[in-house]
Amino acid sequence: MSGEARLMWDESVTRYNFGPGHPMDPVRLTLTMRLIEAFGLDKHIDIVAAPAAGDSTLGLVHRVDYIAAVRHASDSPWAADQRFGLGTPDTPAFEDMHDVSALIAGQSVAGADDIWRGTAHHAVNFAGGLHHAMAGAASGFCVYNDASLGIARLLELGAERVVYIDTDVHHGDGVQDSFWDDPRVLTISLHEHPRTLFPGTGRPEEAGGEQAPGSAVNIALPAGTSDAEWLRALHAVVPELLAEFRPQALVSQHGADTHFEDPLAHLTLSLDAQRVAAESCHTWAHEHANGRWLALGGGGYAVVDVVPRIWTHLVALAAHAPIDPETETPETWREIVYALTRQQGPPRMTDGRAPRWRDWHAGYDPANAVDQAIRATREAVYPSHGLLA
Repeated sequence: MSGEARLMWDESVTRYNFGPGHPMDPVRLTLTMRLIEAFGLDKHIDIVAAPAAGDSTLGLVHRVDYIAAVRHASDSPWAADQRFGLGTPDTPAFEDMHDVSALIAGQSVAGADDIWRGTAHHAVNFAGGLHHAMAGAASGFCVYNDASLGIARLLELGAERVVYIDTDVHHGDGVQDSFWDDPRVLTISLHEHPRTLFPGTGRPEEAGGEQAPGSAVNIALPAGTSDAEWLRALHAVVPELLAEFRPQALVSQHGADTHFEDPLAHLTLSLDAQRVAAESCHTWAHEHANGRWLALGGGGYAVVDVVPRIWTHLVALAAHAPIDPETETPETWREIVYALTRQQGPPRMTDGRAPRWRDWHAGYDPANAVDQAIRATREAVYPSHGLLA
């Protein structure tokens, strides 16, 4: 291996398990790693298991009393303190919750170290992207916010400008909250509109604190948005902001729950559009951030058909060994899928679409709800960056 890219992986991250029936089924992680291996990507990328994040590292983002509450809930799940968002239906407590959550966080922090110090250009932690966790509370299946911690480590190491791009169907509220008043971090979230989906935040007018106007960018799209319009929105906002902000590192979150098969949300993207977004983030990292790219997983609850394929594409792109979407999934992997889930695995690495989108500068349609959303975002944040909306 050349050291170009690293996959942060420890099999123990699959212990992040909220129990039977919970949407966040850890089999999605196992199936992703097995698909990566079945394609031989482990020969194109360094696989590294980093240590768990310690309390001082977790403290870059999380309060001391919250970390203590997570430890207590890990030892006594039945006594979890719901004031900290623990022991709720969304985020039930489980034994060793602190240890495995800190392990996932440690992978993202180590990936941030690697890209900043030049050990690797790209680092991927598909077990991460737990973007809802707040400084003092668990939320939305997320205990420790590894995305915020990775960004915080970059700042600690001397980064002056970091961009975070969140393509999960849900608003990246925890990361936005972490850096709301920090002009060194530009958070960009493309998500389903909060009026129809958790967490109920992420409107365009949420644009950063008094010390950092324009540092929070929210593109809130209507339910039902599909490939062409979603990609139009992404490319109508992100490239211009990147060119103006000039980030030294790019952190991206690739929740797979924008997919039309996902049971928890209402966007209708294909795997192919999700892959295009990952490819764009890779390109933007090289164009604007000297190749420094930390790529994370996130949501995604179609755990057989969707999650393993999109995150395998993500790893392949980071490894500079992209997989042709028309490629068949390996038979050996489909056998593993059936053995673990009693479901049939998807036959190809595509949904059969070839997404194309209309460039924003080709014209604005005032009657189109997605164009209205794009315009609202540009008007909310572009003036703070000296850009024309």
